[in-house]
Amino acid sequence: MMKGLKKWRLFSLLAVMTVFLSACGEDYLTTLKPTGAVGKEQFNLLLFSITIMALVVIVVSVLYLYAFMKARRSKLGEDYMPKQVEGSHTLEVIWTVIPIILLLILAVPTLISTYKFADVKAMDEVNEEGNKTALTVNVTAKLYWWEFEYPEQGIVTAQELVVPTGEKVYFNLKAADVKHSFWIPAVGGKMDTNVENVNKFYLQFDEESEGLEQGVFYGKCAELCGPSHALMDFKVKVLDRDGFDNWVAAMQATEGQTASAESADLGEQTFANSCLMCHAVSGVGASGAMGPNLTTFGDRNRVAGVLEHTEESIEKWVSDPESIKPGNLMTGKYGELSDEEISAVADYIMGLSIEE
Repeated sequence: MMKGLKKWRLFSLLAVMTVFLSACGEDYLTTLKPTGAVGKEQFNLLLFSITIMALVVIVVSVLYLYAFMKARRSKLGEDYMPKQVEGSHTLEVIWTVIPIILLLILAVPTLISTYKFADVKAMDEVNEEGNKTALTVNVTAKLYWWEFEYPEQGIVTAQELVVPTGEKVYFNLKAADVKHSFWIPAVGGKMDTNVENVNKFYLQFDEESEGLEQGVFYGKCAELCGPSHALMDFKVKVLDRDGFDNWVAAMQATEGQTASAESADLGEQTFANSCLMCHAVSGVGASGAMGPNLTTFGDRNRVAGVLEHTEESIEKWVSDPESIKPGNLMTGKYGELSDEEISAVADYIMGLSIEE
């Protein structure tokens, strides 16, 4: 008796936790409040599927309870033998046809949506001048950070994806090392990034991110890729079209920007001698850098994707990146720096900004 009560207590506890946890999602991360056309359609499809499955569970449960209550031994007696239905063609047709119908009801909208989301023909459409009409972003996943290249605009950035509202944004997805998975929970479903091929899909961003608590949507790696998989975050800044165009222009204006080893500033000098071979400070260029592009580092809201955006966090990261992201490729890639040099580099990096 007590064992049975303990099981019911556990079930009740899990039920209560489910109710509370269902309200824990933040707008910048939750899949339950989609803010893009793709995410909304996927969410509606999920609700539709759950409704069909819940209906099946309810009908089966009602039939079970009805049979249980009607055919009780205490009511009909020990010798009662119910009507035998073995070999009934009518029943066999019913429990064969109904599941087929339910599967079709689920399969048809699912297939339609799947092919719709896979339609990326518009990615290659061009206008009269020969310029592509759709915004395309080349995404490269690396251990453990993200690179974003805008080929038509000639710019590249890292860790922070910037996109406009109200239009489809097309993505070419690939991985530089191992399999990863590109996922912006609040905007749409995930898509794998592979080393051997390029996956393509699109998302639409319907709301600006400025009003969110963090000012950005959160992106995640949704494929177990190594010891720091859980820390492989990126951020998504969603602007109106004018704001996005201004951002592109500001990035393009950084062409030729670099750090000088002859600078009188200790931070810039140290960065040029120890960091510049892996980290660019100009937003104009191509993808494929060893380390994340730092052109807009001062405009971000996280260090290494997970730490608070402070100079202290930069110092901690530069001093011992392995303790923060085990297995990252920065570990051991730079010479020994003094505390003064690390502090100066942190100050220099925080000053890299294109926002007014």
